[in-house]
Amino acid sequence: MRAFQVNDYDNASFTSDAAKPQPGAGEVLIRIHACALNFADLLMVKGSYQEKPALPFSPGMEVAGEVVAHGDGVSAPAIGTRVAVFGGHGGLAEFGAFSAQLCVPLPDAMDYPTGAAFQVAYSTSHVALDYRAGLKSGETLLVLGAAGGVGLTAVELGKKMGATVIAAARGADKLAVAKDHGADHLIDTDTDDLREVVKGLGGADVVYDPVGGDLFNAALRACRPEARVLTIGFASGDVPQIAANHILVKNISVLGFYWGGYLKFKPQVLTKSLAQLFEMYGKGELNPHISHRYGLEEAADGLEVLRKRQSTGKVVITI
Repeated sequence: MRAFQVNDYDNASFTSDAAKPQPGAGEVLIRIHACALNFADLLMVKGSYQEKPALPFSPGMEVAGEVVAHGDGVSAPAIGTRVAVFGGHGGLAEFGAFSAQLCVPLPDAMDYPTGAAFQVAYSTSHVALDYRAGLKSGETLLVLGAAGGVGLTAVELGKKMGATVIAAARGADKLAVAKDHGADHLIDTDTDDLREVVKGLGGADVVYDPVGGDLFNAALRACRPEARVLTIGFASGDVPQIAANHILVKNISVLGFYWGGYLKFKPQVLTKSLAQLFEMYGKGELNPHISHRYGLEEAADGLEVLRKRQSTGKVVITI
């Protein structure tokens, strides 16, 4: 089959001769139609992600496609069902074998690229803001990396939850996308002093941070008492060190959040979130944004766009 494959860490390329997987016990074989890229895919290619699949492997954490075969002990989802699945890896290929329990049927109105791009971005923000941070109507939410794959969904969902949303991103074009998805205030992190702007707006009750680095430190210093800071990821490449005296003085909570971790110890949190989100999508309440689409042979270009932080919303590979 065709695939984009990592043969050695930091050495990934397209091949038309990859081994086609077979579904094991509890698995289904999916003919993959679309795969959404995530920042974690870049780390996985380098071998620096917290999970390291055995070589060779195809990156690609979230896919959408059609069930074409069952492994032992599997009867659902039925063959022919359109599904999305967060499989961890294996998405940049024509076929993938994934746990049947992780497959989520797609709403009839949702196409494959949207299905691939939907799960991680929306559920990350939904579970982080609702379940972890307890964002309340009337509070102020600061979103860093507000035009990225997860940041944009945090802007959109935060606004729907009744928050005043401050969106921070690099450049006018990215900020325009954040404004279109509900941001009330905009901060250009290339030119504005984030700490001073946020303090001038009264401070933040919740910070959503997929970036890390200096922006984390600036946001922390712009928090109101009893604020909650969500550490979602470190797209800047800089993992910040937290000054414990600062969080003590203002009674600030710093909350770690890894969406995939819930698959292992509390999957019902994710399944409940996805059910709510698919219902919202079906009612026309959500507006997924895909800025770049590539074919499988161009997967390296898609990853490069992600690495350079040139995308808004999601980057999707269609297969």
